[in-house]
Amino acid sequence: MPKIVVIGGGWAGCAAALTAQQAGAHVVLLERADTLPGTGQVGGIMRNNGRYTATEEMIALGAGELFRLTGENARHANVEFPGHKHASVYDVATMEARVRRYVQAQGIDVRTICRVTRVMASRPEWNAAESKESAKQSPSSTEIASAQKPRPTMANDNSITAVQSENGETFEADAFVDATGTLGPQANCTKYGNGCAMCVSRCPTFGPRVSIAGKIGVAEYMATRVGGGFGAMSGSCKLHRESVDAGIITELDRAGVCVVPIPKTLLAELKAKEEKLLAMKCCQQYALEAFAENLVLLDTGHVKLMAPFYPLADLRRIPGLENARYDDPYSGGIGNSIRFLAMSPRDNALRVGGVRNLFCGGEKAGPLVGHTEAICTGALAGHNAVRRALGKELIELPITLAVGDLIAFSNAQVRGGDLGSKYTFAGSVYFERMKSLGTYTTDQRIIRTRVHAAGLANLFTRRIAE
Repeated sequence: MPKIVVIGGGWAGCAAALTAQQAGAHVVLLERADTLPGTGQVGGIMRNNGRYTATEEMIALGAGELFRLTGENARHANVEFPGHKHASVYDVATMEARVRRYVQAQGIDVRTICRVTRVMASRPEWNAAESKESAKQSPSSTEIASAQKPRPTMANDNSITAVQSENGETFEADAFVDATGTLGPQANCTKYGNGCAMCVSRCPTFGPRVSIAGKIGVAEYMATRVGGGFGAMSGSCKLHRESVDAGIITELDRAGVCVVPIPKTLLAELKAKEEKLLAMKCCQQYALEAFAENLVLLDTGHVKLMAPFYPLADLRRIPGLENARYDDPYSGGIGNSIRFLAMSPRDNALRVGGVRNLFCGGEKAGPLVGHTEAICTGALAGHNAVRRALGKELIELPITLAVGDLIAFSNAQVRGGDLGSKYTFAGSVYFERMKSLGTYTTDQRIIRTRVHAAGLANLFTRRIAE
C-alpha cells in the first residue's frame, strides 16, 4: 500500500487526503494549527456562479464528500447578492468539527499542531536548502516558465523521501502533497499589508506557514497588485453577531444576505475609501460598484462583511452597525491577511516542477481564489500523488470540464507572465471565460453527461492501489 503525506489541513489538504485514501493509499495529514480546514473556518460561500458547475463536476467525478458536508451544514441555499446567484452559505462555527470527524472516520491519520519545518530529499544538498517561503521578490515570468517546462524524462527528477515536524518526528512517504497555502507569515503581512491583523491563521500561536516546495529550493512566485506590490489581501471579515442591529440580524436570518446602503451623507467619502479596499482584494469577483456603495453582509453564523477591512470608526457611522465589533480578523478595522506570496510552478497534473513526487493544491497551485477551487485542485493532487507512487500515468482533467480548464488556463496565464490576475469560478476573468465557452450551467444532467463523455465518471472513487 503506497503511503502519502499531505502537508496542510485546509480545504485543499483535506480533499487531497480523501482522494488519496479513496485511491487505496495510507494517508497522513499534517496541520500546523489545531484545527481543519484552514480559511474554511471563516469563509462559508459555496455554489455561487460557476462554482455550482464545478461542484457538480466534482460530485460526478467522485470527489463530492466535502461539498456534501458543506451542503448539509448550510444556513441558507440559493442566496443572491450583487453579482452572484444560487449561493449556499455554510455555518463557519460548526464546519471544522464536521470536517475533522469525517476525515478521521475515513481512516486518515490526522496530526494537528504538527508544523513541518524540514524536508529530506534524494539530493543531499537539498536537505540543507534554506526555506524560500518568505521570498523577497517574485521571480520573472521567464524564470517561472523555465521552471515549468516539461522534462523529457521523469526518471532523473529528484524526489522527497521524508518530512520532519518541528518536534523532530519524521514522516516518510512515497509521494507528498503541498497544501500549505500562501498566507502570511506576520512579517509578510507587515511588509505587503497593514500589519498582522490577528486572523484565523494564528501565526503567533502555531508558527508561520512553511512551504514544502520552497523548503527544498523550488523557485516559487508571488502575485502582483494593480499599482505595484506583491500579494493580495483576504477579501472579507466577520462581525460579532450580537454587536449588529437586531433588524439586520432578522434580515440575515430570513434571506441569508442583507445589503446595507451607505447613507448619502457619507457616500462620497466612504465610497472612495471602499473602492481602494476593493482594488486590494484577492477576490476580484467582488470589485463591483454595488460593493462600494453598500455594505454586503452574509449570514455564516457570524456576520460576514464582504470587504477586506473597514475602518471601525467609519463602520460605526453606518446605521445598524453603531456597536459593531470584529471577530475575524480581530483587527479587521485596519487590515487583513496577505495571501498569494508563495505559489509553486506546476504542470496540469498539479505536479510541482522539478520534484518527481511532490504535488500541490489550493493556492499553492496558483492564484486561485476560493474553497471550491481549493477542493478541486486538492482532490486531483491527492489522486495523482497515488498514481505517481504506483508508477502510473498522471491524470490531467480535460478542458471540456470547467475544473480542467481552470487548472490549465490559470497555468497558461502564469506561464505567459500574468501574475496579477486571480482566477475563480465565481466571477471576474474566469467566470467570464466559462460563460464564453458555454461551460457554465446549473443543469446537473448536462454536467454529468460531460463527465461521462470524458470517461471520468467516479474517477476519484476508483481504487488504483493493489
